[in-house]
Amino acid sequence: MANTKQARKRSRQARERNHHNTALRSRLRTAIKKVRKAIATGDKAAAAAELRTSTRVIDSIADKKVVHKNLASRNKSRLAAAIKAMG
Repeated sequence: MANTKQARKRSRQARERNHHNTALRSRLRTAIKKVRKAIATGDKAAAAAELRTSTRVIDSIADKKVVHKNLASRNKSRLAAAIKAMG
C-alpha cells in the first residue's frame, strides 16, 4: 500500500489510466470483430465500408499508444487482404 500522498495519487492515476486503456482496447477488438463479421456475411461492399470506419478507430487507439502502431497496421492489413480475397 502506498504510504505517501504522492504515491497514493500515482496509484490512483495508474488505476484510472488502466481502466481507460482497457476500454480503448475493447473498442479496438470490437472494431476488428465487426469487420470480420461483415466479411463472413460475404457482402464485399459492406465489409469495405465497415473497414473504413474501423480503420479510424484502430488508428486513433494506436496514436494514443494504447497498442503498438505495428499491431494496428498489421490488423488493418490483414482485414484489407481478407476483403480483397473475397472476389
